[in-house]
Amino acid sequence: MINRPYYLKRLTEATRRSPITALLGPRQCGKTTLAHLFSEERQATFFDLESFPDQRRLENPELVLGSLEGLVILDEIQIMPELFQVLRVLVDRPNNQARFLILGSASPAIIKSASESLAGRVEFIELSGFDLSESGEQAWERLWLQGGFPRTYLAETEDDSLAWREGFIRTFLERDIPQLGINIPAITMRRFWTMLAHYHGQTWNASELGRSMGLSDKTVRSYLDILSGTFMVRQLQPWFENLGKRQVKSPKIYLRDSGLLHSLLDIPNHHTLLGHPKIGASWEGYVIEQILQIVRPTQAYFWATHSGAEVDLVFYHQGKKYGVEVKFSEAPKITASMRTALMDLKLEHLWILYPGQHAYPVDVRISVWPLKDIARLPIFD
Repeated sequence: MINRPYYLKRLTEATRRSPITALLGPRQCGKTTLAHLFSEERQATFFDLESFPDQRRLENPELVLGSLEGLVILDEIQIMPELFQVLRVLVDRPNNQARFLILGSASPAIIKSASESLAGRVEFIELSGFDLSESGEQAWERLWLQGGFPRTYLAETEDDSLAWREGFIRTFLERDIPQLGINIPAITMRRFWTMLAHYHGQTWNASELGRSMGLSDKTVRSYLDILSGTFMVRQLQPWFENLGKRQVKSPKIYLRDSGLLHSLLDIPNHHTLLGHPKIGASWEGYVIEQILQIVRPTQAYFWATHSGAEVDLVFYHQGKKYGVEVKFSEAPKITASMRTALMDLKLEHLWILYPGQHAYPVDVRISVWPLKDIARLPIFD
């Protein structure tokens, strides 16, 4: 088992502050394991809402849950959304003795009841797959190829990892999506998901995707929102400055887990990845995801103009604005686009993240930085 101290600390703080804590993230990312680990030294009661016996135990949820004390864990809460209203009633009682930890595989935007019924009573924590701070910096190639889901990352062989990911994709489309009340044929959603994999790292273009699938812009937009709301896809929003330049206003699309991206692109091993035309886009998405998971900036965007200037990631940390360019190169160079972004956006510093070994400055406010040392970026000083 890989230790996840950051999330354990977050759970400790959140359950102390709030009557309800929601631990959200994609299926199989380790939410249940983390919840069990968190509950080991606490008085806790666990309900698995995918279990029929536990569903029967909750046929009268207000009576059953209202009698409990300590930590009450409700796993896969999206299966019984009617429980949100019950939780609101229970935590508002002056004699309530319980703290509730709810686990879910869909975002509050999909589980609308969470944000509506529990407003002011719930604190959200988003759990992702393993990142480099958890797997260890020397494992960056394995994490990139196989992705961060525990079972695929910890698989004994690349073939075992690939088989698990294929099974995950099939189960997600055939079971998990319908459980949310979304009735889209699995074959249609898989085709759309595969097309998104080929658009990974590009600006969203609903018309182009819609024409390719014979669907309307509105329909493909709804498909994108479903995959975003179930933590499969990240829509990185554009940053706007009043610069007198035409700036890109559509989001960039990334598949959040590089292992699933490689499965959908039919990339079974590292050798195939190195020769694949999407290697640069794959690296870009992987690095951006690592930054967002380890640095955890309060705001993150990309920036691009129609004249070609761009920066892959713009983020705020402790009130300062930074930029990141991602390059799959052993010797990345400064470009005119980087200098334009540095000047126009008034960045504190711009880092070029690459797969090499050494960090070194290339300009007063531009540095080349190896991905393996991401946790040692100077912003943490």
